[in-house]
Amino acid sequence: MLTWLDQRTGVVTATKDFLTEDVPGGASYWYAFGSATLFALIIQIATGIFLCFYYAPSTATAWESTDYMIKHVPLGWLVLSLHYWGASAMIAFMAMHLLQGLLWGAYKKPRELQWVVGVILFILTLVLGLTGYLLPWDLNALLASKVAIQIAGSAPILGPAILNSLQDGSGIGTLTINRFFGIHVWLVPALLLGLVGAHLAIFRWNGPAGPPIDEAPKLKPGRFWPDQMFMDTVLSFAMFVVIVALAVFAPAPFDAKADPNNTTFVPYPAWYFLALYALLDVVGKFPPAIVQMSTLFATIIMPGALVALLVALPFVDRNPSRRLSRRPWVLGITALTLIGAIALSFFGQYNVVQGQVEKGLVGATAGNTATTGGAAPQIETNIGNNPNGGGAAAGPGAASAGATVYTTNCSGCHAANGKGTPSVAPTLAGNDVVTGDPKKVVGIVLKGLNGKITVNGEEWNGTMPPWKGTLSNKQVADVITYIRSSWGNKAAPVSEADVAAAAK
Repeated sequence: MLTWLDQRTGVVTATKDFLTEDVPGGASYWYAFGSATLFALIIQIATGIFLCFYYAPSTATAWESTDYMIKHVPLGWLVLSLHYWGASAMIAFMAMHLLQGLLWGAYKKPRELQWVVGVILFILTLVLGLTGYLLPWDLNALLASKVAIQIAGSAPILGPAILNSLQDGSGIGTLTINRFFGIHVWLVPALLLGLVGAHLAIFRWNGPAGPPIDEAPKLKPGRFWPDQMFMDTVLSFAMFVVIVALAVFAPAPFDAKADPNNTTFVPYPAWYFLALYALLDVVGKFPPAIVQMSTLFATIIMPGALVALLVALPFVDRNPSRRLSRRPWVLGITALTLIGAIALSFFGQYNVVQGQVEKGLVGATAGNTATTGGAAPQIETNIGNNPNGGGAAAGPGAASAGATVYTTNCSGCHAANGKGTPSVAPTLAGNDVVTGDPKKVVGIVLKGLNGKITVNGEEWNGTMPPWKGTLSNKQVADVITYIRSSWGNKAAPVSEADVAAAAK
């Protein structure tokens, strides 16, 4: 049967050639990171398929279906936790695999394309982690994802289009969850599988790079099968044991259902985004005149330049030597980047702990379970009656209703703290149009706004959608009253009758 199959497909011969390949320098655990990463991907696909059997992507069902999986589906909590910790394992091993390739000079000729595909795989894996973050629709999912969406939307030129594409609307809601679900479950996994196939095909063509030396490695007994395969299996199994242990003893955190009016919860991103969130927190303390430019540099320009440098590395580093001692610049920049990322991550962790202390959340639960795992700097999400900056509307009812309308529909562009988003939407805090003639701001909200405008000396050229027909007159009145009395703004409230008169 095998002979018949091989004559028609060649699969047996190809498998023999694959398994009997000699490993340069002999088998080593140093070569096992790629196989462990692939095994982590298999875990994510298997557990993800199971979760799709029960998950329902909408604001009305996302949290409820996740809660049902945890409480009522046999071992549902375990599968969810395996998926949660498997994501961290996959990113960690892929980062180590990429770092090893960089340190060993495995990106050099003729493996340039293999390296580029590996970098793209790493970025897509981060996207996979980011899009999966919103799906449980708990407090942390809403608040942490909101910041991530605002960062993406602040990109120059394409920022507004990216923001609209990610949110699939003017605010985070059911359409956003569906968009993230599609990206997380179908788009990125399909791209990952295709690129993994390309990565392995290029690897098979070029062969293993071997240790970081210039001369041919000394021949040692060792083939992919059984020597290297055994080491790959040992490392992958050890990783699986750790994932299972974490899933059992530290289940995936699951907070209370997303609530835009919650002013006490301190959002925390995954550990692999801590450095970026800490950097965002640092530039947020700069003088107001340079906050927007600093934020753009920290969240878009610097990470973008780092990714571009990684992609271009094989073509920029023309030094043919792979020896560590002969590549001081590449290794020095790598060391400084790692030290900076680790330091920022610790700083971000410290900021979140401080935020939890200030909110009285340390040692207490936030929602259904205690917040565990990574933490992030506290993002300004306070709304309604906020003694630290969020103002109170004209009355308690208007404050609560207006805050809810704002968070659901407006904060995606204008930010939860009313400071706006660079290149997307202007600040509402200290905005003369907001605090001026109420008829003008009512008209803008009802009819939208196109073309260039000047706010606090800065020019904006975006598009605000009309909300007439989407929001009721009462909702428009509540949200305008809210923004006219928040973030230091002090202006008279707007009534439903005022909106009705302008809507005629």
